[in-house]
Amino acid sequence: MPFVSNTPEQQEQMLAEIGLTRDALFGDIPAELMAKSFDLPAGITEQEVRNRLAELSDKNSTNLICFLGGGFYDHFIPAAVNSIISRSEFYTAYTPYQPELSQGTLQAIYEYQSAICRLTEMEVANASLYDGGTAIYEAMMMALRITGRNKVIIDDSVNPIYRVMIHSYTQNLRIELEETHCEDGLANRKQILDRIDDQTAAVILQNPNFFGCIDDFSDIARAAHKKDALLVVSCYPISLGILKTPGAMGVDIVTGEGQSLGIPMSFGGPYLGFMASRKQYVRKMPGRIVGETADALGRRAYVLTLQAREQHIRREKATSNICSNEALCALTALVYMSLLGKEGLKETAQICANKASYAYKRLTAIPEVEPHFKARWSFNEFVLDLPCEAADVIAKLIEKGFAAGFPLSRYYKGMENSMLISITEKRTKQQIGMLAEALESVL
Repeated sequence: MPFVSNTPEQQEQMLAEIGLTRDALFGDIPAELMAKSFDLPAGITEQEVRNRLAELSDKNSTNLICFLGGGFYDHFIPAAVNSIISRSEFYTAYTPYQPELSQGTLQAIYEYQSAICRLTEMEVANASLYDGGTAIYEAMMMALRITGRNKVIIDDSVNPIYRVMIHSYTQNLRIELEETHCEDGLANRKQILDRIDDQTAAVILQNPNFFGCIDDFSDIARAAHKKDALLVVSCYPISLGILKTPGAMGVDIVTGEGQSLGIPMSFGGPYLGFMASRKQYVRKMPGRIVGETADALGRRAYVLTLQAREQHIRREKATSNICSNEALCALTALVYMSLLGKEGLKETAQICANKASYAYKRLTAIPEVEPHFKARWSFNEFVLDLPCEAADVIAKLIEKGFAAGFPLSRYYKGMENSMLISITEKRTKQQIGMLAEALESVL
């Protein structure tokens, strides 16, 4: 009997042919999880589907001037990025299991790893992490494997979305997760240093942190190393054009969200988690690591050097269950970094910082708008305190054409009137002035 029917009568007839009833077919599913009805509507044509999706899409505001940040940023993407990664040999490539047929893909991944190492000033990098949140979780698990300990210290200035992910992943694991509370926008030195002991596997921090504040963790790295613990830092890759690198601070494992490296902002992705570390820890890294070698004729060649996933080795020895191939996103980041080059990345970072400084002065000149953290250096984000609830102000600014910022009350108690504002090189002086005028009129 052909499997083309939609009507209940035809479905019952099909089940009868194989000697089953509907109740028997779904008997193992608890009643509370069962669908209320299998009476599905009739199918519609492709044109009707397109029209319906267009109606739904038109309800979204796609022309807002974006001042949102918090881990995902509206940077300019050169047209050449999309042109290069849209070549069929790139966007159709899958996992390079057969190196003799995959030299192009393998070299692209190798060059991406090399670029991440140069950017972070670390020794080895991998490819194939989903996003910044899973990357920081994988770094934490890597630290547990390296040290054989189970205590982790994380400051609440780390992206709260990442912290939610860490808590979700670890709720059934025997991990002692201690959270410190930032002090005036920076990682709480006293709490962190007091809690580092012989059972600590890692300290997890972020720079610039979720509030946009810049820090130098060299002192925390030294304190952690005295107790044989590791320092894990999540960073914003564009900021490394002008900020002190994690490698220069003595960080052991570096992670971050690579979306700002040429990947468009989208609702839910795709994103790119990057990771780099000291070479001595390379065998504990998750995901894929491509290495350069020579073939039988002495020619340069590339291979998957390490891929310690459960697909390749015994499950108990696997470093991660991450399986999806993130190579296209990694290639996108590589193309973006290559197009900008070292000086271009510096210039982009400096423009972001300069425009953020201008926006900070312009917005804090509005009566009753105050900086939340006093005298703190920031890269391209800062927190403002308003005379009323930030969420209400942000909603009103959407009506005026601005995605004005992130309401911090969503993740931080006592910050109901605070919002996080981000400035990238795409925001013009005119747009910043328009935001200031709109904010003043709303207040």
